[in-house]
Amino acid sequence: MATPTTLRRASAVATAALALLLAPLTTHGASAAAPSSDLPAGMVEALERDLGVPRAEAAQRLAFQKDAATKVRTLTQALGSTYAGAWVDPAAGTVHVASTTPSKVRGPMAAGVTAVAAERSLGQLEALGARLDAAGPSAAVATWYVDVPTNKLVVESVGDTAAAADAVAAAGLPADAVTLATTEAPRTFVDVIGGNAYYINASSRCSVGFAVEGGFVTAGHCGRAGASTSSPSGTFRGSSFPGNDYAWVQVASGNTPRGLVNNHSGGTVRVTGSQQAAVGSYVCRSGSTTGWRCGYVRAYNTTVRYAEGSVSGLIRTSVCAEPGDSGGSLVAGTQAQGVTSGGSGNCRYGGTTYFQPVNEILQAYGLRLVLG
Repeated sequence: MATPTTLRRASAVATAALALLLAPLTTHGASAAAPSSDLPAGMVEALERDLGVPRAEAAQRLAFQKDAATKVRTLTQALGSTYAGAWVDPAAGTVHVASTTPSKVRGPMAAGVTAVAAERSLGQLEALGARLDAAGPSAAVATWYVDVPTNKLVVESVGDTAAAADAVAAAGLPADAVTLATTEAPRTFVDVIGGNAYYINASSRCSVGFAVEGGFVTAGHCGRAGASTSSPSGTFRGSSFPGNDYAWVQVASGNTPRGLVNNHSGGTVRVTGSQQAAVGSYVCRSGSTTGWRCGYVRAYNTTVRYAEGSVSGLIRTSVCAEPGDSGGSLVAGTQAQGVTSGGSGNCRYGGTTYFQPVNEILQAYGLRLVLG
C-alpha cells in the first residue's frame, strides 16, 4: 500500500489499490474471571489461531475485558477533562487508566485499576491531531492517532519522516508530544464482505457491516446515495466519504435484517449491543476475502489520509485485512464496534486496519441496531 488510498481509483498509485477494492463480479467466488458460556462462535478458536492464545485463557481474557470496559466507561465520566485514555493487558489481567490528575482514579470502579500519570489529557492530544488536520493535507502524513500508553500523538508517514516532521512543525505541534513513525500507505478495502456479500450497481461487491432496522450499515466508499444493491436488493439512503467512511442501505421488502455476523466457519456471531471496547482489547473482523480475523484495538479517533481524501475518527487495530474485506463487521465479543474502512499490510505478514465506529453511523442517520 503506497500512500493512503481509498478503495476507489484515484491516482496512479490508487488505481491498483482500487482495482482490488472494486473487483469485478467475476473475480470471486489473566484475570480469574470465569469463562463465559456465551462466547461468539469461532472467536476463541480464531484468537488461538491469530494470537496464539490457548482457548481456556482466551475465554478468561474475554470475560476480563468485558468487565474492564465497564470500569473504564465509569472512570472516564468521573475524570472528565483530566482523562488521558485507558488500555488493558488481557494477558496480565491489568487495566490502566491515565489522567493528568491520577489521584482522581478512585472509587468502587477503580478497584484493580492501575492509575497512570499523564502529561496531557486525551482531549489535548486529540486537539493536536485536529490542528494537524486543520493545517491542510500533507502527502507526507499517512495517518495520526493517539497512543494512550505513551501519552503521545503518533504521526506516521510512508517512509518520509523528515517531511512528516516538517508538517508537524508547520502545524505548530510541540515536538515532545509527537512520535514519528513509518507505515505502508493505507487504502480502503472496497471489494469486501463482512458477513454476507452485497453488490453495488451490478459491478462491484462489498460487505454488510451490521443489520439495522430497515437495512444495514457499511463503508461509505462502497457506494454513493442513490446507488442500488442486490443480494440483498436495496438502495443507499446515505453515504459519507471522505471525511467519514460510513453509509446505510435500506433493503427492499422480502429481505430480513438479522443481528448476526458471519464467522466464516459455518456459524454466526450474534450482536447484543455496541459498547466500545478499551484500547488493548481483543477484536475480530469478518470479511469475504480473508474470513474471520482477530487482533487488538490500538487506538481511537485516528485520522487516515487515503488517496481520495482524509477520514477522521477511525478505530486503529492490529487485525489484518486485504482488498475485498471493506465494509465488514468488527466485533469485541458480541458488541458491534465498527465497519472496515481500509488499512495496510495483509493476512500473510500482518498489517493495520482501520474501522469506522458503528455508533457514529447509527447517530448520523438515526438508526437502531438489530440485535441477535
